[in-house]
Order: sequence, then C-alpha cells, then structure tokens
Amino acid sequence: MRSSEIIKRIVITQDAVSLIERENKITFIVDLRATKNDVKRAVEELYGVKVDRVNTMITPHGEKKAYVKLKPEYKAADLAVELGIL
Repeated sequence: MRSSEIIKRIVITQDAVSLIERENKITFIVDLRATKNDVKRAVEELYGVKVDRVNTMITPHGEKKAYVKLKPEYKAADLAVELGIL
C-alpha cells in the first residue's frame, strides 16, 4: 500500500488541536487495513518528520483514527501550520 493511500485525511477538531499543542501529536483518519508501522512509514515519508509512537482506534463511524506522536526534535505545531491546520 502506498503512503498516499494510507493517510486519508487529517482530523481537525478542538481535541485534535489541543493534542498538537499539549502532547506533540497529530491525528489522522487512515485506511482500515493500515497497521501502525504502515502509518508510521507513511507519515515519515509524506511529511519529512520522525515518528515516536502510533496509537490507533476504530471510531463509531467505522473509520480508523491514528494518533501520531512525533519525536521531540519535531514539533507537531510546525507540521500543523505546514498542513494549514493552525
């Protein structure tokens, strides 16, 4: 699966923005078949950052949500600005 197929969209909610600021995490909706390693590789390839950890969950709408924590030397806020969120 290609990186561009794994990441479907970024989540822009008040909770997601507070995670960017407090915990250096960015939230994405990803392909249901994607593993945590797939998500990590896709984020690193697409956005040029290093990922510390990925947590996933299935939403009540049947989508897979990935919480991606970036390594301390990368700022989620900088990536969010680059993506047009903040």
